[in-house]
Amino acid sequence: MGYVGVPPQSGFITTAKQRITSSTNNYVDLDHSISSLADVIVFVNFVKQDYTNLTLTTSSRITLGATLVASDIVEIAYLGKAVATQNPSSGTVTSDMLSGSIANSKLANSSITLNGSAVSLGGSATVGGTNTALFKAYYTGNGSISALAVTKLVFNNEHFDSNNVYNTSTGKFTAPEAGTYFFLTQFYVGTALSTLQVRLYKNGSALETIGFSGSGAGAVTGSSILSLAQNDYIEIYARSNDGNTIYGSTVSGELTRFEGYKLIT
Repeated sequence: MGYVGVPPQSGFITTAKQRITSSTNNYVDLDHSISSLADVIVFVNFVKQDYTNLTLTTSSRITLGATLVASDIVEIAYLGKAVATQNPSSGTVTSDMLSGSIANSKLANSSITLNGSAVSLGGSATVGGTNTALFKAYYTGNGSISALAVTKLVFNNEHFDSNNVYNTSTGKFTAPEAGTYFFLTQFYVGTALSTLQVRLYKNGSALETIGFSGSGAGAVTGSSILSLAQNDYIEIYARSNDGNTIYGSTVSGELTRFEGYKLIT
């Protein structure tokens, strides 16, 4: 005979039954609760007992018509009561067959991975990751750029740096792990100029110009999103067509700065 889906297990269930010996009580306690005497057949010494001689005292106790002696044998057959005797085959239990919640202790691991992020079981769960590494550095002091020179900007102070990813001595941001990162820099000048470029360098080579100004004093701001490997490093450079371009905190507070963080992807 053909089947739709998984064929039934021939040994998956068995009819429940019970055998009691050496009892000197006038009752028997059941292994399985029942709702009425019609759910069982009771035999004493292999003789079927009439329901009129039995009383269902509780859902799991039947009072007999007489007191047993130690040599008596009581057998109870449960009608329509099935109990599992064989585990289902692999791949036969689906989500729709599960009921209620599953205790953490029943799971093989203490955490699961959801969309690439670890989720702890049994505690507070965080899904999606965090925006670290996260840093914000700024320049204090007074600096200048010579005409037509490409000058690295070293932001010598920090407001915060979650993973020590920015070096205030060398001016390098170093990626602690592979991922996609967002960067923003602002370069403020206090002298009129004809052309100013702010450039982003990756691993010592010019990658892109992220800020450009054509005239006057003020702030040049740029941003970029980059895919980095672990230990890739980023630096910020500036180039001016005008000599002695003045920048720094003596010009206007902390408007010359460099900041960034890892994106959640």
